[in-house]
Amino acid sequence: MITNHTERLNFASTKNIPAYPDFLDIQVKSFKDFFQLETKSDERGNEGLYKTFMENFPITDTRNQFVLEFLDYFVDPPRYSIEECIDRGLTYSVPLKARLKLYCTDPEHEDFETIVQDVYLGTIPYMTPSGTFVINGAERVVVSQLHRSPGVFFGQSFHANGTKLYSARIIPFKGSWIEFATDINSVMYAYIDRKKKLPVTTLFRAIGFERDKDILEIFDLAEEVKVSKTGLKKYIGRRLAARVLNVWHEDFVDEDTGEVVTIPRTEIILDRDIVLDKDNVEEIIEADVKTILLHKEDSNLADYTIIHNTLQKDPTNSEKEAVEYIYRQLRNALPPDEETARGIIDKLFFSDQRYNLGDVGRYRMNKKLNLNTPIDKQVLTKEDIITIVKYLIELINSKAEIDDIDHLSNRRVRTVGEQLSAQFGVGLARMARTIRERMNVRDNEVFTPIDLINAKTLSSVINSFFGTNQLSQFMDQTNPLAEITHKRRLSALGPGGLSRERAGFEVRDVHYTHYGRLCPIETPEGPNIGLISSLAVYAKVNNMGFIETPYRKVDNGVLNLTEAPVYLSAEEEEEKLIAQATINVAKDGTIEDERVVAKQDADFPVVEPKELNYADVAPNQIASISASLIPFLEHDDANRALMGSNMMRQAVPLLRPESPIVGTGLEKQVATDSRVLINAEGEGEVVYVDAQKITIKYDRTDDERLVSFDADEKTYNLIKFRKTNQSTSINLKPIVRTGDRVTKGQVLCEGYATQNGELALGRNLQVAFMPWKGYNFEDAIVISERVVRDDIFTSIHIDDYTLEVRDTKLGSEELTNDIPNVSEEATKDLDENGMIRIGAEVKPGDILIGKITPKGESDPTPEEKLLRAIFGDKAGDVKDASLKASPSLRGVVLDKKLFARAVKDKRKRSKDKEDIALLDTQFEVKFNELKERLVDKLFHLVNGKTSQGVMNDLGEEVLPKGKKFTLKMLHAVEDFTHLTKGQWATDDYTNEMITDLIHNYKIKLNDIQGVLRREKFMITVGDELPSGILKLAKVYIAKKRKLRVGDKMAGRHGNKGIVAKIVRDEDMPFLEDGTPVDIVLNPLGVPSRMNIGQIYETVLGWAGKKLGKKYATPIFDGASLEEINALTDEAGVPRFGHTYLYDGGTGERFDQKATVGVIYMLKLGHMVDDKMHARSIGPYSLITQQPLGGKALFGGQRFGEMEVWALEAYGASATLREILTVKSDDVIGRAKTYEAIVKGEPMPEPGLPESFNVLMHELKGLGLDIRLEE
Repeated sequence: MITNHTERLNFASTKNIPAYPDFLDIQVKSFKDFFQLETKSDERGNEGLYKTFMENFPITDTRNQFVLEFLDYFVDPPRYSIEECIDRGLTYSVPLKARLKLYCTDPEHEDFETIVQDVYLGTIPYMTPSGTFVINGAERVVVSQLHRSPGVFFGQSFHANGTKLYSARIIPFKGSWIEFATDINSVMYAYIDRKKKLPVTTLFRAIGFERDKDILEIFDLAEEVKVSKTGLKKYIGRRLAARVLNVWHEDFVDEDTGEVVTIPRTEIILDRDIVLDKDNVEEIIEADVKTILLHKEDSNLADYTIIHNTLQKDPTNSEKEAVEYIYRQLRNALPPDEETARGIIDKLFFSDQRYNLGDVGRYRMNKKLNLNTPIDKQVLTKEDIITIVKYLIELINSKAEIDDIDHLSNRRVRTVGEQLSAQFGVGLARMARTIRERMNVRDNEVFTPIDLINAKTLSSVINSFFGTNQLSQFMDQTNPLAEITHKRRLSALGPGGLSRERAGFEVRDVHYTHYGRLCPIETPEGPNIGLISSLAVYAKVNNMGFIETPYRKVDNGVLNLTEAPVYLSAEEEEEKLIAQATINVAKDGTIEDERVVAKQDADFPVVEPKELNYADVAPNQIASISASLIPFLEHDDANRALMGSNMMRQAVPLLRPESPIVGTGLEKQVATDSRVLINAEGEGEVVYVDAQKITIKYDRTDDERLVSFDADEKTYNLIKFRKTNQSTSINLKPIVRTGDRVTKGQVLCEGYATQNGELALGRNLQVAFMPWKGYNFEDAIVISERVVRDDIFTSIHIDDYTLEVRDTKLGSEELTNDIPNVSEEATKDLDENGMIRIGAEVKPGDILIGKITPKGESDPTPEEKLLRAIFGDKAGDVKDASLKASPSLRGVVLDKKLFARAVKDKRKRSKDKEDIALLDTQFEVKFNELKERLVDKLFHLVNGKTSQGVMNDLGEEVLPKGKKFTLKMLHAVEDFTHLTKGQWATDDYTNEMITDLIHNYKIKLNDIQGVLRREKFMITVGDELPSGILKLAKVYIAKKRKLRVGDKMAGRHGNKGIVAKIVRDEDMPFLEDGTPVDIVLNPLGVPSRMNIGQIYETVLGWAGKKLGKKYATPIFDGASLEEINALTDEAGVPRFGHTYLYDGGTGERFDQKATVGVIYMLKLGHMVDDKMHARSIGPYSLITQQPLGGKALFGGQRFGEMEVWALEAYGASATLREILTVKSDDVIGRAKTYEAIVKGEPMPEPGLPESFNVLMHELKGLGLDIRLEE
């Protein structure tokens, strides 16, 4: 038996570390919750797809006569497997169907019957088990987005004159934004959708607080006084809080109709804030006003001056005026009538059709404003608006705090499921529009749900999301770590998020709430720094979309080790005192330290254990997967750790991977959760193994066997040399033997940067830190020839080359090995379809796939016509359109595939009919066999029992209650899949077994139906190819890349470099026992970079190599210097790796000791073979006529402005003239020069560079008249 897992000696001192959550949960769980396929239809939660359907249905026509109602949705199995989709360039998707009910509410249409139909809504891309989507043959990932949570935000800004301005912004899930803000004159305005501004009091009037009195009463600012001569005298000297208005009605005769019309008129007698005196009192009494409003004599008055100021600025006096004013502001037109004006505010903020805060928005709003509004009330309420204005006034008076926008309680995650829901919402809304239009057109004839629905609508929205959305990304598939990290990535960019240009420093910075939620280390260098981050190892996303991290409870200085850790969101963690995971804890959980360094928000107080609320669960809780894989991370500078974690994702899977001697203990989990390896599904025994497949016989109980339709044995096919998105290769090899026992979750194979079920991105090399003849100057690396010879860093890269055969106007193209004007030598490796044989060696210029295309016919001369008529020569009308190997391509043909559509002619059609009839009979037998097995199993369960009344999903009783079960009775049931209601027997055991049995029967039935559909499809249509393509030929070429000078290598600590020289073994420095080192690194690369972790790793690695052991040193809890010294002593290795080396060339001992040990090195994806490039003559840009740039376009090297200066400085005028004209964009000069060189004549004079003409045209475009004069 081969050892198939690695034992690691773990240095961790922290005990009771909980298991990691599944690393792909954020993708897989989100998608599962979105589709809810495993939930019975009547138990589905109000989320995801179900919720989106419920929001868009029922749909009625404009007269409310017809109603289309949604009952349920389901999906059929996918037509192709994931592998087939990748090969054929198809999308792995499932057909979505909805059960819809159409009925009529109009009594006149009594002939219209209610119709229930299953309607096809289009195909929807489906997530693979590893959390990716296959779109057009490429694996893609939908990255989660970190965006501002809906709710209310209070902020402040400064005016140019230094005044503080405050604002409150309500961000809904969908609908118009509304913002309340103050200006420099201390007036509060409401801004709707960031453009139209109106005084807040106008908004108050429009929502029902019509008079000044009502508005002032909201804030308790005024008292009402009855008007009487004696009563008012005692109020002289007080200020008026509201205008005193004289209201009267004026009658006049309408000239057109002759009717008497009454119009209310108002006249302002006294304005606000006037101090009452005797004269005013007289005027008030004369005006016949019942009451007046006076300011309260209260200390709080000063706080509310803003309301008075706003009332002063308010142009309106009543609700009618207010709604008309708002209508004019928003629509820039007068309202047609009062009703329309009133409707506009209602529509904007108080109608569920147009406005929705979402669960999250309502929850945040209630939390912030201390409201008790029910969660399902997802529109604004008057109370919301009033409370927000009150809070804003408190803010102005420094009685409240502004919000921290970067706090993770104000940012939430939109996972795949939510993004898909939003797209479905858009698609269904479009569909609803067309359904309504079709209903309105067909009001008199009978129609069905199928007639109303166009399946293209929904699929086009979903497909454009997967194809073009910024968050649907081509998966980074360099190695398993790159895959898993890409799926756990959180981006602040994308639709509804930030843009790089607008994102300031604060958004990108590490915030104290990132602790345990987002990794402070792993983020890209460059313009996206801080905008794209990674989920920490223990973090989870809760159902509101906020990130949570686990903590252990601490009660009175005792750590609770019995209960599971508590998950807290950033908001719940506020103010709590939290200890680190590395504190000393006794067995019963008592904290043994007298004082503990704790974390409280952004602060680090030292407290007594009894003050603590929580403690971290693990030391690596704050880091992401990549950062947790760097041993001794605690000794590295953060900048280098960032580079280290980013470069591990670029490590190319090697031909012979090796797991690190010094790891962190996370390697196994990453390999398992990445879903690239095959894990055993339960206990069992291996019955067959070869390079292609592994068969395992699982142990099963009788019950499990009874409810299952599958055999005990399961066969797993191993992936052999599959090309990844980044052209690296996946090749899995078995690590179990026939007869081995396996346990659940055990890894059965290795390969693709894994070894023994652990992540293995690179190789362990013997290293010396010393200069070597200047070859390792500035981060360059010197490598021993042994490394190349023994294929230590050899990797295999696979490229695929595709050629499409299309139908052209002149006839169809053809794949063939008979290509005009090509030697037999060039086509010797091609088969009759023109495809190169597997195993052939390919060099630049070789034909990979031969193809001929019809050529446009130039009229032949009479002589040619005659010759063709005699000899029937057709070679003249086709041209060679073969696919040839590009200049840098060398490799071996690994595989080839040819896909073709079925060709239709009469004979084929009649044969197809026969084939399909034969298929149907074959599958009828299979269906009957399956049903027989089901009936037998059912009878085994219910024999001798009495039916409790089993019904189908329409509620009809199929197996009547009280009857004894018989085989005949069970055989009589036509369709078992719909028997969902009622009870089979009286005992729960039988009922549960039968539920499982029928569930498994449905799955098996679906599988068989899927196979039948696919086989029929292959007969009628053939291979499914994009439109316009008849055949698709693919050739896979494998390139074996050894390590070369110019390749980039790196360690795990951000220590990167380029291979500068490959040195013979005998010239490398060697140890005292004669062992030459494998790699020489420059010691000057360590001190200034402050990544000392590599030195720790080197020393411990050497001890491990000598002792034959592997270590796990978790981050922030790793091996101490004492432990390392003990191990080096045990291994007989010098402490700190300090030892004398000997010069390979002379054999002399070097003067100083050097640090020697074993370091883990990776080969990165930046390989010199992909970058090396040369051009003589190639393509030119059409407009400027200058050579294109870059290897992909076969471009030239740009001779730029600074290079011109260099030649100018040397006075190399002739060379310079040549470079700027005939070698670049002087078209006529180029041709003349070629001619002169061929004929051996002297060089001609250069003409005008094309770029000069472009400049002239641009100046002409500006309207300047430019002429060239001789």
